[in-house]
Amino acid sequence: MLKKMKVYVIGVGMTKFEKPGKRDDFDYPDMAKEAVTKALQDAQISYDSIKAACVGYVYGDSTCGQRALYEVGITGCPVYNVNNNCSTGSTALLMAKQIIESGNTDCALALGFEKMERGSLMSKFMDRTNPMDKHVEIMADIAGINESPVTAQLFGNAGLEHMKKYGTKPEHFGKIAYKNHLHSMNNPYSQFQDKYTLEQIMNSQKVFGPLTKLQCCPTSDGSAAVVLANEDFVRKHKLEFQAVEIVAMEMSTDLPSTFKEKSSIKLIGYDMTKNAAEKVFTQSPYKPTDVDVVELHDCFSTNELITYEALGLCAPGQGGKLVDAGDNTYGGKYVVNPSGGLISKGHPLGATGLAQCAELCWQLRGQAGKRQVAKAKLALQHNIGLGGAVVVALYKLGFPEQQQQQQQKQQKQQGATKPNLSGHPDPTGFKADALFKILEVAMQEDEDGLIEKVRGIYGFKVTSGPGGAEGFWIVDAKTGKGKVEYQGKDKPDVTITINDTDIVDFISGKLNPQKAFFQGKIKIQGNMGMAMKLIDLQKKAAKKIELLRARL
Repeated sequence: MLKKMKVYVIGVGMTKFEKPGKRDDFDYPDMAKEAVTKALQDAQISYDSIKAACVGYVYGDSTCGQRALYEVGITGCPVYNVNNNCSTGSTALLMAKQIIESGNTDCALALGFEKMERGSLMSKFMDRTNPMDKHVEIMADIAGINESPVTAQLFGNAGLEHMKKYGTKPEHFGKIAYKNHLHSMNNPYSQFQDKYTLEQIMNSQKVFGPLTKLQCCPTSDGSAAVVLANEDFVRKHKLEFQAVEIVAMEMSTDLPSTFKEKSSIKLIGYDMTKNAAEKVFTQSPYKPTDVDVVELHDCFSTNELITYEALGLCAPGQGGKLVDAGDNTYGGKYVVNPSGGLISKGHPLGATGLAQCAELCWQLRGQAGKRQVAKAKLALQHNIGLGGAVVVALYKLGFPEQQQQQQQKQQKQQGATKPNLSGHPDPTGFKADALFKILEVAMQEDEDGLIEKVRGIYGFKVTSGPGGAEGFWIVDAKTGKGKVEYQGKDKPDVTITINDTDIVDFISGKLNPQKAFFQGKIKIQGNMGMAMKLIDLQKKAAKKIELLRARL
């Protein structure tokens, strides 16, 4: 078998995802132009370099792809229109990759967009066979059918089956939605950027089974674009420093088990996800547990948990334990849907798969800002559409040595570490950054009222960061569940100075605070009594600290 040509992502771009109809200037040609222009700028090339384009959308007339791209340029470039339900975007990406692998071109574009209607998805053609008829008939046979949205019934029934089979609780699904809404607060492209408590999520409007409204993705308007190239093109245009290699990418459609095993879990694509994932990892030297960051298809919270198992991130039936251990968020084994996922970022069908790719490329390049996953080296994508088709892909930096050299060069040019827009050092280079993200999650999840014991505002001056940089975090535990801010403006009651190497052990309790103080590893300025409250809390919250330590 011939070795496949390597294909790289050299540019990504997307629009903010919006509630359908929110913007008057957001017809599909407008949003496509914005996404493609951003992707071309990221790749530092002109539209003339694109030799083929695959354009995905579900709701639209034939040749919408051409009409959208004509806003960017009219060059005679072949345009292939793609429709594959919710996996349309990743299908366009796979096709563009295959065109390059065929040797027919050295640079191709994948574009996805959707202009949707508000409310639940409905069939558009009533005079012909519905492509989901077999799925719905089997669902009705297994679990019955009612007036609830059909997709919610399909994924809700899968959640109910998982609960019955493995003892999973409704709270596990609720925690997934809580996590994704929390992640989206740091994503300027997200349709929703609101924080909700777990109680608010669990008590929001019931949709079907364990699913509530805040556990279901919305319909959305939006677009995303990805530029792909072969290695010769990358080197010719000197793009090694940003090129992301597609290590493997596979599509699967339904297997016989989808229809024969009378399983609600199998009916929503468990086996086709498992099939595609196994093919991906068979082609690479990696295994699922090597992955650092994941963007997966959380159309409903139940599907995210079930997909953990189908992808091999955990064993069958262990999805609930993965959630309880915090192994799906910052500081855990994986960070899943740092973008906020479909639940909070939104789901314009044709754009979703390409937006997932964009997020993972930003993560691998270290360009994800407040969402950055520390030391992300291997990224996994999962995009599924009922009917059915699923695409699973694995990404890594294409030229890590050149990219490291580029980062070092930028650091020398800009100072010890890259400043953010405010002029302060970029927090994502600090070990402490991931810690404070976990700490904020722990504060929001505080069910024992431990925060009541440490009311006040704490400043953490972190020294000896990347290149000797110094960062400053404010932990405001004065009211409510509190908050964590980098370079926050609130005046702290006490400021603790500690280096970037020791802070993880200090917060988790591994580093004895009193011993560290007398050894000079910690300096305290301000209200010494409040600092002692933290020390006292470490003794009273030993179990919580052990859990936090496990998540670091």
